[in-house]
Amino acid sequence: MSKRRKAPPIPNDCPCGLPASYADCCGRLHRGEGQAATAEQLMRSRFSAFAVRDEAYLLRSWDPETRPADVVFDPELRWDRLEILGATGGGLFHVEGTVEFRAHYRAHGAAGALHENSRFRRDHGAWVYVDGVIED
Repeated sequence: MSKRRKAPPIPNDCPCGLPASYADCCGRLHRGEGQAATAEQLMRSRFSAFAVRDEAYLLRSWDPETRPADVVFDPELRWDRLEILGATGGGLFHVEGTVEFRAHYRAHGAAGALHENSRFRRDHGAWVYVDGVIED
């Protein structure tokens, strides 16, 4: 069976949690019409990419040194909400940064949350996801 399942419908509101439409917020980055200006903006856009199952964007925004060959989406998992808990660096004038977040989801009918502290760096001027440490 193919790992490529039907993607969820494109949302009106951006899944990243900012008060904007998906088309004007993370959708713009997913379509390649701009780049994340900060590590937090990249984190938000990657959460939205998981929510809409945009594998191409996730791979493009992953550090070439740590990027997997593909992204497998669980068809029973739905990403619902993102909380940004903290950040270090990752600003307009930084080359590295971290973003601590809690991503809420529903899987197989049960609610859950992923708490991670992610590392980001600039690669040829663009922010990329390096890796993350799952927190309890």
